[in-house]
Amino acid sequence: MQPETSSPIILADNLTKVYSTGRIEVPAVRGVSFGVDTGEFVAIVGPSGSGKSTLFYLLGGLTRATRGRVLIDGIDFASLDDGERTRLRKHRIGFVFQKFNLLPTLSAMGNIEIAYEVSGRKEPLDRAYLDHLSDMLSIQGRLKHRPSELSGGEQQRVAIARALITRPAIVLADEPTGNLDTKNSDAVLQMLQRSNRELGQTTLMITHNPEAASIAGRILYMRDGEIVREEKGSRAGESLAAPNAAPTVV
Repeated sequence: MQPETSSPIILADNLTKVYSTGRIEVPAVRGVSFGVDTGEFVAIVGPSGSGKSTLFYLLGGLTRATRGRVLIDGIDFASLDDGERTRLRKHRIGFVFQKFNLLPTLSAMGNIEIAYEVSGRKEPLDRAYLDHLSDMLSIQGRLKHRPSELSGGEQQRVAIARALITRPAIVLADEPTGNLDTKNSDAVLQMLQRSNRELGQTTLMITHNPEAASIAGRILYMRDGEIVREEKGSRAGESLAAPNAAPTVV
């Protein structure tokens, strides 16, 4: 599994996804092409039904394209079998979803630790790095609590820690603030911004909210399965909180 020579860490090349319902074909993504460079923060924004979530699943290797290709670090998802695709996702990509998907019987710490275990890494979990993540995400005092004992904002921050614990090169976030109020949304966006800036991870966020998308360095707008325009984020590089200030814990 040798990578091709490719500059962007994420590359969508004429990406198309068509769903078939009986004799009816429904195109969800139509010939989308773009690249994301290492360390970039890119947001894809569009209304419901625009194809952005389908694009997310294609970019994460969670569904196969009808036509076109997705390259991660120069590796074409289509060239991999199911086991290789799974290994590539585990080692290179951290996922953050709208639904927190935390295991209810485990503590916050347990949810983070199990994500590291199933990644298949041979080296032991770096406890100093876990402490750094917990501090950055302001969940240090909540690690022994189960999801039912955490607020929505705390659960999402645990989910971000779970996505980051394997030090993935890429973070893919699908509507990460969709289930949160404004206060919690701002805190989560700050965390994604900090992880991109301080940990050097390439971040691609899917959202229907233009204000959330504005923290990205680059915004791609989707409509009817196509990228219709691109612009710079109006708040790119702007800290959502005072430097070195702890985020609001809710």
